[in-house]
Amino acid sequence: MKILFAASEAVPFAASGGLADVIGSLPFAINSKGHDCRVVMPLYQSIRPELRETLTFQTNITVDVSWRKQYCGIYTADWNGVTYYFVDNEYYFGREGLYGFYDDCERFAFFSRAVLEMLRYIDFTPDIINCNDWQTALIPVFYQVFYKYQQGYQNLKHVFTIHNIQYQGNFGREVLNEVMGIPLYHMGLLEYDGSINMMKGAFETADRITTVSPSYAWEILDPWYAHGLDRILVTKKDKLSGILNGIDTKLYDPSADTLIEKTYSAAKPAGKKACKKALLSELGLQEGDEPVIGIVTRFVSHKGVDLIRYVFEDILRLGCKFAILGSGEKIYEDFFSEMQFRYPGQVSVTLGFRPELARKIYAGADMFLMPSQSEPCGLAQMVAMRYGTIPIVRETGGLRDSVKDDGNGDGYGFTFKTYNAHDMLDACTRAKASYDDEKGWKALMKRAMLCDYSWDASADVYISLYESLCEET
Repeated sequence: MKILFAASEAVPFAASGGLADVIGSLPFAINSKGHDCRVVMPLYQSIRPELRETLTFQTNITVDVSWRKQYCGIYTADWNGVTYYFVDNEYYFGREGLYGFYDDCERFAFFSRAVLEMLRYIDFTPDIINCNDWQTALIPVFYQVFYKYQQGYQNLKHVFTIHNIQYQGNFGREVLNEVMGIPLYHMGLLEYDGSINMMKGAFETADRITTVSPSYAWEILDPWYAHGLDRILVTKKDKLSGILNGIDTKLYDPSADTLIEKTYSAAKPAGKKACKKALLSELGLQEGDEPVIGIVTRFVSHKGVDLIRYVFEDILRLGCKFAILGSGEKIYEDFFSEMQFRYPGQVSVTLGFRPELARKIYAGADMFLMPSQSEPCGLAQMVAMRYGTIPIVRETGGLRDSVKDDGNGDGYGFTFKTYNAHDMLDACTRAKASYDDEKGWKALMKRAMLCDYSWDASADVYISLYESLCEET
């Protein structure tokens, strides 16, 4: 099969979140199983110069953006055995940053139309286009309205993947004709609650809808999680499914990681103690055998920071230390900074994001706290387990699907159900009690490190989905 992933970001070219990690890993896993999977993304100004040097110019075309005709350059690059296509337009993408501009609707309407238009000019005719999040949600819409009956496009199928339903691509109704160039009689494809909703358009026109974990697939049928889209999703649930994300097990490999103090593995775990000692020293925490709880997150309420703040000192009184890395809302940054001031030697807070420090926390901490209010999939808990750091998570989305509670002695983490600070405290208390049992903790670490969260299994599920679509064709 031939599959084209359309996305607004991908590692290593441009990244702002988990979407980039998925697009940087999943196509390679699919290719390794004998298929031809490629990626198309915008050519951002922020792509590093050494990566730009690997690009090869293919051609330039003209793309319609309503009544405008815009230049579009097509570049290619090969990365990790995957062919990447880059859509170039300096006006739309020659700026610092990926999103958050006044004309984001026009920028990604151009990109979506360019993806379909470029198929006439490249030596690749996909069977399936897998679109990702609102930035590419117009691809199946444009296909339905403009391309479906054109020569060469007849049998093209579309999968739309929701990475985070909170970001939907909502704009005023005037963009339908003025920016997208879609006739007003197609308003019903995109209109939702009085505005144009790009994600709703993809729900209407894509052949399949997927999310990044099985639990998230049924959670977003509930108003609590769906951010208003539950009413339309309930009518489309026959084509909705969830496939758990994986992680790059070569990138996150404690037996070969050059960023950590000493390598180790499930079979030879001794190096983790050296990593913990080095982390304590680097962060100015007191040396000792007390458990270190790692937190690597954005300081926003839906990541569960409210719960942490409410019982933070109670967790300290259990005899734990904290290694915290992140940034976000000022109220949370100020709180953690105050905790570091009040409890020197027990609490370390680093504001911002430093990838090398994140890796050291994954390797050097004993536990990893992730009490999210909602979490479509989450990758941090999988990375933590890969490094033998035991996750403490709330049972939501991908956290529920990837972390099994150790209550019966056969799990690889500690979980709690309700969004309640004292339920989280109870999970931390159970984790501390387990940590005090040295033999049992070593067995728990080994079980966690042996969990397989590679892309291999997930790629098989995606391939099965694509094959079912091709059989329909």
